[in-house]
Amino acid sequence: MYSRLLDHIAFFRLFFIGIECFSTVDGTVVIGEGHINEASITGEADPVRKETDSEVFAGTILENGTLQIRADRVGEDTTFGKIIELVEEAQDSKSEAERFIDQFSQWYTPAVLVLAFIVWIFSQNVELAITILVLGCPGALVIGVPVSNVAGIGNGAKNGVLLKGSEVIQDFSKVDTILFDKTGTLTVGNPEVAEFKTYGDADQALSYLASVENESDHPLAKAVLSQLGDIEMYPVDETNVVKGGGIVAEVDGHRVAIGNVALMEKENIQLTKEAREDFEAYEKRGNSLVITAVDGELKALMGIRDQIRPGIKQDLQAMKALGVKNLIVLSGDNQGTVDLVAEELGLTEAHGNLLPEDKADYLKELQAQGQIVAFVGDGVNDSPSLALADIGIAMGSGTDVAIETSDVVLMNSNMSRLPHALGLTKATANNMKQNIVIAVGTVLVLLAAVFFSDWMNMSIGMLVHEGSILVVILNGMRLLRYRLKGTDVETANAKEVHA
Repeated sequence: MYSRLLDHIAFFRLFFIGIECFSTVDGTVVIGEGHINEASITGEADPVRKETDSEVFAGTILENGTLQIRADRVGEDTTFGKIIELVEEAQDSKSEAERFIDQFSQWYTPAVLVLAFIVWIFSQNVELAITILVLGCPGALVIGVPVSNVAGIGNGAKNGVLLKGSEVIQDFSKVDTILFDKTGTLTVGNPEVAEFKTYGDADQALSYLASVENESDHPLAKAVLSQLGDIEMYPVDETNVVKGGGIVAEVDGHRVAIGNVALMEKENIQLTKEAREDFEAYEKRGNSLVITAVDGELKALMGIRDQIRPGIKQDLQAMKALGVKNLIVLSGDNQGTVDLVAEELGLTEAHGNLLPEDKADYLKELQAQGQIVAFVGDGVNDSPSLALADIGIAMGSGTDVAIETSDVVLMNSNMSRLPHALGLTKATANNMKQNIVIAVGTVLVLLAAVFFSDWMNMSIGMLVHEGSILVVILNGMRLLRYRLKGTDVETANAKEVHA
């Protein structure tokens, strides 16, 4: 009965009308066209144009247009459902390491008890056996590691880095490969006008451009209006949306064409050699072109792209100096744009056109090669990779799912915190080792003195033992003042407050 019902609705039609309507299935566009925000799946802020035979995903948002969709996958079979499944599987896989640590911590105390018992059996000296128990008490050993952890986590919290536990500190300190999502991490996440050029007297043309874009809800239109600011507006009498090209409108008695190169050619706009060279150069730098022509004459050119975060290049260099060998960007954006970002920032590798499962698969390949991998992301689409990575790092302004899944959170989404976080975890890991050496060394010296000297007694041993506890506490507290060399975290804090 159920299968027959599915046969009847095999050509199920789902309508999206207006803006910000959610897709709840994976499917294929049958009729219509529009722009869908796929940030929840690909992480990209720029809406993607969809038309007949285009694929759409559950969890995405239609920002404009009308689409009629055939449902291909529903529920757990959708891309969004697979993301949730990957997150659950990845989180379960970490419990084995936690169990191993719990089992290892149980060996020390029984060993000391056995040693004291053996001494009593052979010496029949109860006082000596009790002295061994007292001096072998793992006070400094027990408190040394927690003190380092608390101090390290406290320093991180003070400087905008949330470290979720001691295991995170240990794993993060060993990272040799860091994978980055592009949008919202390496870049700001909002398209802006990056380059702007006019041809001849274009003041009036810019007013016409703003008038037309003011009636559009396209993200590029918002970027254009933001660039132009407060400018005179004119009534738009007639508007014609050209599929795959742009907009042609009548403004103040003039024919205004706004769009890409294909639209300019369709409108028979005279394009000089200089203009074509500008178009090519803008596109090579990863820009989306917004060209404006009025009454057949080229007037303005805007290049719009997602902006790279200020100071991110210096942050990446700092991480290389801390021993990270590979810095790799993984993105759902096109390969050309990703390559440009990687080239500008000096990244090791760049991979574009990736879905969440593709990122997770690539991460698994690196782990299979023995690399300790951290992943930096901010969206729902990044959650599987954040969970699978040895260390998942989320931006504080990211989604709740990403923050919950991650091991480290950069508060206020300040990437300058990342080098500090890495340096802090390395310092904390070294501090823990120092405390362990101090604690174990003290116990060994005390026990050796009990067996091979005449001056050692319980009172002296207790004094030295308590002194070692004080030493590991003071050593751990040094982490509260930790600052990464060559950076100024306090300056970064001041900048954020000023912003």
